Amino acid sequence: MALATLDVVVLDCPDPRALADFYAEVLGGTVRNEGAWVDLDLPGGRKLAFQAAPAYVPPRWPGPDGAQQFHLDLAVADLDVAEKGVLALGARPLDAEDRSRSFRVYADPAGHPFCLCAC
Repeated sequence: MALATLDVVVLDCPDPRALADFYAEVLGGTVRNEGAWVDLDLPGGRKLAFQAAPAYVPPRWPGPDGAQQFHLDLAVADLDVAEKGVLALGARPLDAEDRSRSFRVYADPAGHPFCLCAC
């Protein structure tokens, strides 16, 4: 028997509303709350939350020790279309040069790595 269920994944960032808006454009959903904690209710009942961290430092990808610490894998139907969309919203490529792979790596506007993965 499980001791708990996963409620929400929370990302630290300097501007919770801005990052929630970015992910709402990428994933859909409804942004709730303002201030130091902002929720994003996603289709299907999943949730992301964004928490203000004034001293936030984005992870380095790849880090000097190879650790990513955390990243989101986002399933997409068309890598090229999704790439164009996330770049227009402020993402930046981290490892998207190899077009033969089924995934590409980007950083969101706060610097968190995420992958677009062909489904």
